[in-house]
Amino acid sequence: MGTSRALVIVDVQNDFCEGGSLAVDGGAAVAARITSFLAEHASDYDAVVTTQDWHVDPGHHFSDHPDFVDSWPPHCVAGSRGAEFHPDLDIAGADAMFRKGQYAAAYSGFEGHLAQYGDAAGDSDDSATLDEWLRDHGIAAVDVAGIATDYCVRATALDAARSGYATRVLTGLCAGIAEDLAPTYEELEASGIALA
Repeated sequence: MGTSRALVIVDVQNDFCEGGSLAVDGGAAVAARITSFLAEHASDYDAVVTTQDWHVDPGHHFSDHPDFVDSWPPHCVAGSRGAEFHPDLDIAGADAMFRKGQYAAAYSGFEGHLAQYGDAAGDSDDSATLDEWLRDHGIAAVDVAGIATDYCVRATALDAARSGYATRVLTGLCAGIAEDLAPTYEELEASGIALA
């Protein structure tokens, strides 16, 4: 590809798929499509990483009366089934996983830290950030896929572009909340992010 490229798979977790506490229509289908994509294209990437919402005590991010802008129903509670990756997402070949949002709202994968596997608490605040890890591995370009297009995918892609990575969003491997994603796509393109 000429440039070291990583695939960043954002928050393809049970709570964001059908049947979850904050379900996005098409989430399960995205999990399956990403798995199929990886079966054919994993060798196109120098690294494949995942992000995972992992809430311990995120404060006002959780609410019994959410406004669905700044507050949301409880979701992706650390160690819960809802926080697990969707079973149709095969991440056996992933090189790293980054957890975010332990004690505050976190939408971008660039707010996450390298997970300490086997750490049930998911307290990884002292480990490498996604940006640090990508730079340490010589990555200059990222493709972003996952859930939700207009929230965590958007925030991750915008942070990637701001951090200097050549960034693409793989729209066919994402699921969004809004019925009309045109404003999100326009914002991404205006920020120099390619849609593929």
